[in-house]
Amino acid sequence: MTARTVVTGAATATTVLAATVALTVASLGAATAATAAPAPVAPKFLAAKELPKSLTPWVAEQVRPGAADDFCTGKALPKASSKHRVFRTELDTGAEQTITVAATEAKAKELVTKARAAVAGCLDRLQQQYPGVRGETRYHGKLKVEEGAHVYSIDTADPGVGSTEIALYSVGRDGRTVTVVGWSQLGDLSGAPLSGFKKTATTSVAKLY
Repeated sequence: MTARTVVTGAATATTVLAATVALTVASLGAATAATAAPAPVAPKFLAAKELPKSLTPWVAEQVRPGAADDFCTGKALPKASSKHRVFRTELDTGAEQTITVAATEAKAKELVTKARAAVAGCLDRLQQQYPGVRGETRYHGKLKVEEGAHVYSIDTADPGVGSTEIALYSVGRDGRTVTVVGWSQLGDLSGAPLSGFKKTATTSVAKLY
């Protein structure tokens, strides 16, 4: 009776030891896996100081989920995989940046094509909604940064109210991440900081990662 008890106790101790070793190995394996697969780095947004010069200082709002509420590009960018930041000044100049991380690089290329088409066709859509508006869209070329950044201007005038507005856009990509920057103010292209915006567009892609 005594011998049987000893044997049973030894078997129980051996089982407990084996379970402890297995748990330790599993924990070490999980820790190793976590170390080997760090969380992806989030792309970085523009800072207020990286916007084109304005008569009054730029103020950058917090980064928010979804795409920026922009007439030209808002519907072209997916809300679920996008984040945006709005920039403001004390006068009539504003800007916004949307960053979208696509599932694959191929999807990102498709998104660039879609966003560029949205900008290029924006004036037509605006004129359909407001027939009195007149304007011109220009393509200002592709900037050499990562996979490139395409720059556009949309010059509009409403003779009925006597107002003019100029908007600048850039659509850029780094791998599977796409960034769209929009800038606007009252006036026309001759008074817009096109060279400064191109620098901003280049920075918007270069600082993503």
